[in-house]
Amino acid sequence: MSLQEILLEKTQKAIAEHYGQSIENIEIQLTRKEFEGDYTIVLFPLLKLIKAKPEQIGEVLGVYLTEHVAEVTAYNVVKGFLNLSIADSYFLSFFGEIAAQERYGTTPVTAESPAMIVEYSSPNTNKPLHLGHIRNNLLGFAMAKILEATGKRVYKTQIINDRGIHICKSMVAWQRFGEGETPERTGIKGDKLVGKYYVLFDKAYKEEIAQLIAEGKSKEEAEREAPIFLEAQQLLRLWEQGDADTLALWKKMNQWVYDGFEVTYHNLGVSFDRNYYESETYLLGKDIVQRGLEQGVFYRKEDGSVWIDLTADGLDEKLVLRSDGTSVYITQDLGTATKRIEEDFPKVEGMIYTVGNEQDYHFKVLFLILQKLGFAWAKNLYHLSYGMVELPNGKMKSREGTVVDADDLMEEMVQVAEELSQELGKLDGYTQQQKQQLYRVIGLGALKYYILKVDPKKKIAFNPQESIDFQGNTGPFIQYTYARIQSILRKAGELPMLPTSGDLHPKERELIKQLSLFTSVVQQAADTYSPALIANYVYELVKEFNSFYQNVSILGEEDPVKRSLRIHLSRKVGEVIATGFDLLGIEVPERM
Repeated sequence: MSLQEILLEKTQKAIAEHYGQSIENIEIQLTRKEFEGDYTIVLFPLLKLIKAKPEQIGEVLGVYLTEHVAEVTAYNVVKGFLNLSIADSYFLSFFGEIAAQERYGTTPVTAESPAMIVEYSSPNTNKPLHLGHIRNNLLGFAMAKILEATGKRVYKTQIINDRGIHICKSMVAWQRFGEGETPERTGIKGDKLVGKYYVLFDKAYKEEIAQLIAEGKSKEEAEREAPIFLEAQQLLRLWEQGDADTLALWKKMNQWVYDGFEVTYHNLGVSFDRNYYESETYLLGKDIVQRGLEQGVFYRKEDGSVWIDLTADGLDEKLVLRSDGTSVYITQDLGTATKRIEEDFPKVEGMIYTVGNEQDYHFKVLFLILQKLGFAWAKNLYHLSYGMVELPNGKMKSREGTVVDADDLMEEMVQVAEELSQELGKLDGYTQQQKQQLYRVIGLGALKYYILKVDPKKKIAFNPQESIDFQGNTGPFIQYTYARIQSILRKAGELPMLPTSGDLHPKERELIKQLSLFTSVVQQAADTYSPALIANYVYELVKEFNSFYQNVSILGEEDPVKRSLRIHLSRKVGEVIATGFDLLGIEVPERM
């Protein structure tokens, strides 16, 4: 049992004995640095049940805890806070327990571990991945790793939107203007080549609309009757009819995109366990609608369309099947969800959908329908909703000045890292290959950390220059501290014996207290679906270590016991930085 759990149990017992009240939720936190103490019990919430001043409650609990918890050496009460001082022996004992633990703060996954699905990315096959996809992928991949760190088996999936009018537009433009271009012949990455023809379609479409309007058509008529748009619609019909030539071109151009996506995913450092394709799932869900009709969950209107009435739940009526029997998006999502959880991964408890906040309403409806259909796992579905990502200057490298290309952004980050590193001039003795690898680690670390340190629900204004700063709450600042620790350990040589007794310097005590939070932070990040908690925890740990480094001597300490403890503390902080960053999908360099 941890000390926090002991303090909670004894506090509850004291309240029961002195006030005859049973209180479950008692907040215990680290004492703020401006006050004396190590752990603080927040008294204000107790006032709802206990009719006494907080200072009086604090005195009663303080006396009780010093008498009944051996580790509590003293207490003080400041307004509504009871601050407890803890014996050095406890912190040394705690550190001794975690010092030898591999991947401290995480729980191993076993064959019996509960399982979850995490879906992210889910791009269209008519253009390259962009800045929004970067946030999506980083959030989804980090959440998969964080859930795994809490002992869950995790399946990482994406559904690729590979059908519909959008890909037909690129196909028509390639037929008109492509002259047989391929990624191999042009040297253009496959997804960028297909994206190029999507842009060309849009350009030709606008020109044809303008021409038709000049000939007397209304804007709406021109948009419907533009020849290139009619060609795209015809291609879609041919695809749905299974026309061999159309399917062959569709497969060829989609494969170009898939190959391009794989390069981007590899460079970003994310991966998937299984891909789903809309072309294979878009007909799913009709049998579920039929089952829902039989159960009375859905109802059919006079025109034959099928709906669900969610007005009693504070939502609207929702169409789930058109009058002609064709599916809508929600139909497909119902089918895909049940296929994944009941057929593909039958032991899965639930699923996380990583999708932008513009789809908030859609997922409220989807989850509610699945619950009304009686699926027990539907209560464990979660929409990891996130805000937009923008650049302060509006764009970097972009398509038509609005979309920031993911590949371009990553390369820009590496270039900025290279320029800054050269200015600092700290890479003597590195080979060119080592330098390039380090620039990539720093650049992508800066990008990932800058995005992941922000609560997912908030918008981000991404500033490349600001993100690659070796001071402040940035990835490179944390990476530099990790590299500094590795330098200390290399100079220290063989790891000495860890002392089990002695007095602690206040900075040593603060560092151990900060380390003690890591396990609960990982669990809280999993429970709240927020990688930002881990990012900001690691930053606080690094700040604490740098204060420790500046205020005490490590390798220069003459007392062998103190020197040994400080080397072990440095090593453990480095390990926790590496683990925390690994959960965010960020690398740490051994040297900088």
